[in-house]
Amino acid sequence: MISLDDVDRQLIALLRDNARTSVVTLARQLRVARATVQNRLTRLEKHGVIVGYTVRLKPVAEQHRIRALMSIAVEGNRAADVVKVLRGHPSIATIYSTNGRWDLIAELHADSLENFDRVLGAIRLIDGIANTETSILLSTHKA
Repeated sequence: MISLDDVDRQLIALLRDNARTSVVTLARQLRVARATVQNRLTRLEKHGVIVGYTVRLKPVAEQHRIRALMSIAVEGNRAADVVKVLRGHPSIATIYSTNGRWDLIAELHADSLENFDRVLGAIRLIDGIANTETSILLSTHKA
């Protein structure tokens, strides 16, 4: 896996928000040259960080998608480092800082149990993560 810097992470975040955003618009939002954005997209695609572009559906339409919450304990003061790595992961929808036993909670998405297993394995190997516990979300109830 390649190392992601802040511009890569910001680019991925913008694409998560709207994968159809033009390169020119992305460059303007990131305050970099259009060629920089194009080169980074090519590099991220080549190294398998970006594996495709898709549409987002309402949660009701994504009934066959696996969603889970991963509680993460971080070693020492490494939370910021761990968040930087997690932020660029394509299967992580949201990251929360918490107090108590767990330092972070990450919402994970996967389209199959095999991919879900791969995501769990990859996250557990991140330097600075001491322990994790994951719960698959089975249903949603309105409050």
